[in-house]
Amino acid sequence: MKLRHTLLLAIPLFTFSALSQAAVETCASKAQEIQTQIDYATKHGNSHRVAGLQKALSEVQTHCTEAGLQADRQKKIADKQEKVAEREQELKEAQETGKADKIANKQKKLAEAQAELKAAQTE
Repeated sequence: MKLRHTLLLAIPLFTFSALSQAAVETCASKAQEIQTQIDYATKHGNSHRVAGLQKALSEVQTHCTEAGLQADRQKKIADKQEKVAEREQELKEAQETGKADKIANKQKKLAEAQAELKAAQTE
């Protein structure tokens, strides 16, 4: 029983560790992740998945550049910043109405957008 509790507590730590390592995506890390999936699909006899993953791996090896990944990250951040600005405007409009339920809803949406922005900035 004690071991079960220890494992349950350890799972989020392993997940967080994996997520923090995945946050810095490079072309090599993308290729490695695809190769890992190919190995798994091969091991389990999923030939259609292997074929699709091999095509994806070829595309990454051919077209992936660090500059391209950086540009994608910057675009994602800009999109999230725009979403935060929209949510701030919606909150301002809700505050002008004075309706507490609308204000709370807009504050929640703004907080979610800010969290998405923060996540995009740390990737």
